[in-house]
Amino acid sequence: MVDTQWTHTTVLLQESIDAAVTDPNGTYIDATYGRGGHSRLLLSRLSPLGRLIAFDRDAEAVANAQPLAEADPRFTIRHAAFSEMDAAQSGIPLGSITGILMDLGISSPQVDDAARGFSFMRDGPLDMRMDTGHGESVAAWLAKAAETRIAEVIHDYGEERHARLIAAAIVAARTKKIFGEQGLTRTLELAKIVASTVHGREAGQHPATRTFQAFRIFINDELGELERALSSTPELLCEQGRLAVISFHSLEDRRVKQFIASHSKEVYDPRSPQSLMRSTESTLKLKDLGRIKPSAAEIKLNPRSRSAVLRVAERTSFGVATA
Repeated sequence: MVDTQWTHTTVLLQESIDAAVTDPNGTYIDATYGRGGHSRLLLSRLSPLGRLIAFDRDAEAVANAQPLAEADPRFTIRHAAFSEMDAAQSGIPLGSITGILMDLGISSPQVDDAARGFSFMRDGPLDMRMDTGHGESVAAWLAKAAETRIAEVIHDYGEERHARLIAAAIVAARTKKIFGEQGLTRTLELAKIVASTVHGREAGQHPATRTFQAFRIFINDELGELERALSSTPELLCEQGRLAVISFHSLEDRRVKQFIASHSKEVYDPRSPQSLMRSTESTLKLKDLGRIKPSAAEIKLNPRSRSAVLRVAERTSFGVATA
């Protein structure tokens, strides 16, 4: 069923498509379809010979994409995580892709639909899974996780300085069965625990923001998915093919920045600084084309875009390192 009651404003739409699309006859990947904002504009830039392959592990996003797939023979949607777009799993030929776009942000329909469990402002089941057909929910994990592990997740994935206090409050509520025999199962229950624990939060930010971010990233293995997806891009891109990635927090952006840097700089053996390490890992595969931030006008129209960063890289020639 297509979720028509929810709307989504695509972030850095023109900028990302301008960066990724260099050949109207090329084949492209939208690694995170979401609600199709990037895909639709990308398709408008392609000729009848162009092709677009989209991935998404959210069944609702895939359902949303089906009418487009039926109407436009240039477009294909796959119900799969973007970490599965590597050649071995996807069957996409090596060096055949002209551009790859990744929008790492959670879509507005996912946040605004209380039933998905992502929102600390709306009451719903404490789920947060991108693909509700696989894995365990946040509620199921919290029902059995050790306090130290909960604190670690909140700290590492939410960069929350009150992580230990929040974890202790969650376990205390679980032990005392404050929310009944079923335990902590609702989003507003978790938000209430965090709000009663965290004080002095930044102006304009809900106290539960970082905790909800942490649990969402952890339960969906978002950073692991990102690293696996990034690792497949050099082999898929053709020469001068583009990689464009939009991230929304420092944990994602840091990994994208480091990945591009690791493939765009010469790597030296520290024991012999004068000699370049001759290995496939040291071969220059990407050229860093820099980063783009949303304009003041976009941030005013869509406050959710304020933390977005678009990083762009280009595939260099194959086989040998270049200066």
